[in-house]
Amino acid sequence: MKLAVPTYSSIGECVDPVQSIDPVATGGEKFTYIDLSAINNELKTIVGQRVLSTADAPSRARQLVRTGDVLIATVRPNLNAVAIVPDQLNGSIASTGFCVLRPKHNELHTPYLFHWLRTSFFIGRMTQFATGQSYPAVSDRIVKESLLPLPSLDEQRRIATILDQAETLRSKRRQTLALHMQLIRALFDKYFPEQQNQVDAQPLCELASIVSGVTVHGAARAHMPLRVPYIRVANVQAGHLRLSEVKEIGATPREVEELRLQAGDILMTEGGDFDKLGRGAMWNGEIDPCIHQNHVFRVRLDQGRLLPEVFASYLETRLAKNYFLKCAKKTSNLASINMTQLRALPTLSPPMSTQLDFLKKLKAIEDIRNKALGSLKAINETFASLQHRAFRGEL
Repeated sequence: MKLAVPTYSSIGECVDPVQSIDPVATGGEKFTYIDLSAINNELKTIVGQRVLSTADAPSRARQLVRTGDVLIATVRPNLNAVAIVPDQLNGSIASTGFCVLRPKHNELHTPYLFHWLRTSFFIGRMTQFATGQSYPAVSDRIVKESLLPLPSLDEQRRIATILDQAETLRSKRRQTLALHMQLIRALFDKYFPEQQNQVDAQPLCELASIVSGVTVHGAARAHMPLRVPYIRVANVQAGHLRLSEVKEIGATPREVEELRLQAGDILMTEGGDFDKLGRGAMWNGEIDPCIHQNHVFRVRLDQGRLLPEVFASYLETRLAKNYFLKCAKKTSNLASINMTQLRALPTLSPPMSTQLDFLKKLKAIEDIRNKALGSLKAINETFASLQHRAFRGEL
């Protein structure tokens, strides 16, 4: 069977212009605002829109959006913050931090565009053209000048339907994992009531040593005597590590000696989206030697006083999350903590017998959760393969 060779078009040729608007000029008292932090990056949906008074309108609130518009964040394109505007947000105003794409109905199917914007090819292209080291971004022009395969509308709908079905399966697996995390939090609260935590807590620095890692950027890294694997922010997820891609970095023998990870270390990120602030996971010695970058903290606990599994579970509680949110440095869509704030994290140190009993029950839940993670990994790989084939005209 001969495969159809896809034709390509620039995204800009397939979308209509979007109206620019000043909320104050509308004469209304309030408006619904979609800023960069409103996108749930995992679910690719808008969940954090806010109702603001026009008098408090941010200077970036300038784009009037409609149902079916596709929002793609131009800031930090590697994070791929993308979502479709739902019916209930028709007429909202979006930040200029988004490139708003309004597909021409007779040329481009909205779900098809949405799936294309999530491909590794598109993300890679945007990351390649991003400028700015600390706040990398692309322009709307770069997004609209990028090419996408453009089969017939019927074929676009067929491809989008297949990918929608695969995405539904992925979503169910993620929901299962979320339920496991809720169960762990409930188990933690049962063993270590929050009221007791607040009374008996002490600063984390009294229970652990905490260090930052190596600075990644710098030409000198290429000439250092050793090359070792290192953990990046992207590797550290909430409650687990994503080790499918672990990069290497140049390092000195002293850096390897001081930063070499040990089983039982807790790795924590210094920042990210609000819902991911203070996320952490336990290192189980998966790679050796292995170090970590400076945006990842290593927490090495005194295990005679606090088990790492207990501390990792504590990081998922409302008490810990509220602490980080309260003290974090915040921007429009990101938040971060520093070493001083992490060292001061109120942390419990309950009787070891209670911790060991908790650990037995936790392991039963973790075994089920690890199977679900394995299933999700397989589904993600299948989804990536489907994406690749779909946009090459091979489905």
